[in-house]
Amino acid sequence: MTDIVNTFISNYGTLFLIFVARIFDVSIGTMRIILMARGYRSIAPVLGFFEVLIWLVAINSALKHFDGAISYIVYAAGFATGNYVGMLLEEKIAIGYQSVRIITSKVVSALPLVLRQEGFGVTQIDGIGMKGPITLLFTVVPKKDVKRVVEIVHLLEPNAFITIEDVKQHLSGFSVHNGFTQKFAAFITKKK
Repeated sequence: MTDIVNTFISNYGTLFLIFVARIFDVSIGTMRIILMARGYRSIAPVLGFFEVLIWLVAINSALKHFDGAISYIVYAAGFATGNYVGMLLEEKIAIGYQSVRIITSKVVSALPLVLRQEGFGVTQIDGIGMKGPITLLFTVVPKKDVKRVVEIVHLLEPNAFITIEDVKQHLSGFSVHNGFTQKFAAFITKKK
C-alpha cells in the first residue's frame, strides 16, 4: 500500500512541478518580451537566464515522466497558464507610457481642464471630421493612469472616440513621474 501511495505522490508531484515550472518560465518569457518591446532591454538577459533555467528543469522532468496523454496536457496547460499569468503581471506592473487620443464631435471645454487638474498634460487641436468640427485631445500618461483618463473621458464625453497606443520612448515635455512603476522603470533603465 505504501508503494502505491509513494508512486502516486511521485507521479502527480512531478506533474505538478512541471505545471508550476511552465507557469513560471512562460510568465517570465512574456514579461521579457513585453519589456524588450517597450525598450527596457537591460533586464531582458537576466529574465532570459531565469526563463531558460526554469524551462530546462521543467523539460528535464517532463522528458523523464512523459508516459501518457496526461503529461502532455499538464505541460501544455502550464504553458497556457503561464501566458495568462504573464499578461496579468504585465497589467499589474504597468510599466511604460501610453498615448491616449480622444476625438469628440463637439466643442470641448471641461474635458481638457479636468484632465489637466488631474495632473495630465493635454494638447488640444480643433479640426474637421467627416461630420463637421471635432476636437482632438492628446496626452501621454503612465500606463497605470490610462484607466483613470478613460473614466474621465467617459464621464464628460461619453460619445468620444478614444485610441490608446504604447509609447516606446518619450523625450522632454510634460509627463507624470510618480509611484512604483516609474521607480522600477528607472531601475531597469532603457538602453539608448
